[in-house]
Amino acid sequence: MASHTDTASARGGFAVTPNNDTVFSTSRALFIGVAGDVCVDFAEGGTNVVLKGAGPGILPVQVTRVYATNTTATDIVRLV
Repeated sequence: MASHTDTASARGGFAVTPNNDTVFSTSRALFIGVAGDVCVDFAEGGTNVVLKGAGPGILPVQVTRVYATNTTATDIVRLV
């Protein structure tokens, strides 16, 4: 699992389908294909936080969930 001091590049990536119930292992970052808002749970605190106007590109956040509610960004990839 990634920690807040982990600065290595991603070793893999998984498509994210925003879902209010799915929790996944901590990401190193998110890739946002189409800009919009992203609602997440942060790995070390902060739940249901909306990041306004994210992307397109790399969003350097370590998260464990991407909510469907309040997420308008699309083509999201979880980098691990």
